[in-house]
Amino acid sequence: MSTKLDAYQEIRDAVRALCAEFPADYFRKIDEERGYPEAFVNALTKAGWLAALIPEEYGGSGLGLTEASVIMEEINRCGGNSGACHGQMYNMGTLLRHGSQQQKDYYLPKIASGELRLQSMAVTEPSTGTDTTKLKTTAVKKGNKYIINGQKVWISRVQHSDLMILLARTTPLADVKKKSEGMSIFVVDLRDAIGNGLTVQPILNMVNHETNELFFDNLEIPEENLIGEEGKGFRYILDGLNAERALIAAECIGDGYWFIDKVTKYVNERIVFGRPIGQNQGVQFPIAKAYINLEAANLMRLKACELFDAHLPCGTEANMAKMLAADASWEAANACLQFHGGFGFACEYDVERKFRETRLYQVAPISTNLILSYVAEHVLGLPRSF
Repeated sequence: MSTKLDAYQEIRDAVRALCAEFPADYFRKIDEERGYPEAFVNALTKAGWLAALIPEEYGGSGLGLTEASVIMEEINRCGGNSGACHGQMYNMGTLLRHGSQQQKDYYLPKIASGELRLQSMAVTEPSTGTDTTKLKTTAVKKGNKYIINGQKVWISRVQHSDLMILLARTTPLADVKKKSEGMSIFVVDLRDAIGNGLTVQPILNMVNHETNELFFDNLEIPEENLIGEEGKGFRYILDGLNAERALIAAECIGDGYWFIDKVTKYVNERIVFGRPIGQNQGVQFPIAKAYINLEAANLMRLKACELFDAHLPCGTEANMAKMLAADASWEAANACLQFHGGFGFACEYDVERKFRETRLYQVAPISTNLILSYVAEHVLGLPRSF
């Protein structure tokens, strides 16, 4: 761990103490039941950890992204899965940066206290994927309402959220000068919307991560639910993605340290042919290499967070941190599973659960290939590949 991060030891100790109340068998049972860690999320909310990024004037902690990333890291390092609740920490950023004063005064204190959960953001669609500017969900203004029609997919935590951020096209693609224009952001009250124009279809997947397909059929939402200016929603969304990617990087780093801690303990204790298997270089070297890569990713995560907190451009660093951390955690996961042998596949060891959870971040919230394309084009000046 870097010396700089040790400045946050007080946060680490407090989060670890809370996580100690939810041991491995708690998360194992939740995973087995495909359940939601309600008690754990409530405890995090009550302790104020999920309101870290909300300014104090709205009832939050007013902390920076660096501190928030430490919170996410520690949850995963303790064996939990921040994916169940990380949306509550960063989705409100769209409201904070681009909402009206009235919207901020109304929503942010309730989000900070946990009275309202804003855990969902609906952007991705079945036919467009990461080609966001081609999205087909429309929001048409009629009187003092917007009428929403379309479809979204892979939208997380809808069933455990009160509010959702929605990106929809308010001006047809054919009518805008730039394809990134003409999209707008709305806050949707899911309590009113579900069953009244919004249908939610759960998607079972290899991770116990609650995600859904959404169908909008003439859903009406009030015009005051528009965030910021109509047509500028794509830029607003991009503003928040750097924070998301830095926090996901932190979660991967937490996973990586969990795998390293788990496997080093096991290979020191596992005796085969009269000696601990950790004495063999064929076992030592993959673990050591994963640890080295994890430490390097950790530094990039810290750099991205520092730039974000200083209100400096950090898109490149946030993307690189996410990719490096996801790769390092996956490398550590493979070493951990491999050297546990058959026991790595046994649920009681928790390796297979964490293995599945950390694999997600090779794909989401942005795929590795898209990050490589971004760096190639925007940093190295290579021709756009798509």
